[in-house]
Amino acid sequence: MENKIFIPSQPQYWHNIDLYQELVFKATLSGGKGGQNTNKVSTKVELYWSLQDSNCISSQMKIIITDKLASKINQEGQLRLVCEEERSQLLNKELVVEKLYKLLASCFKVIKPRKPTKPSKSAIEKRLNDKKARKSVKMSRGKLD
Repeated sequence: MENKIFIPSQPQYWHNIDLYQELVFKATLSGGKGGQNTNKVSTKVELYWSLQDSNCISSQMKIIITDKLASKINQEGQLRLVCEEERSQLLNKELVVEKLYKLLASCFKVIKPRKPTKPSKSAIEKRLNDKKARKSVKMSRGKLD
């Protein structure tokens, strides 16, 4: 059997921990497509997750998530996500959970620093030649003596 190591920057990591039991869902009426169904059935799903009360993740992970998702966390310390893309409440619930897992995974992605590079000699030469050609075109448009 293959021994897989999951890293927090992969959504599969979040599938494997028991985070689902800490999530709170709220269904409300959704706007948009659905016809008469929109006025009768609560298909919009709101997901709430109390980050500070979570037992599934370490305190270091909580600090990282809080820093990265500060704009999505409300005053009570809850992360709130909404999904109303589908006409079915169940599909919206699955989509919002997947959205949460991807969001949490994105918090742990390491961004490689950009290494500044110089333009090559040929690129510099080409740019200067293009400027000279443009200059001559514009000079030829001037008034005649």
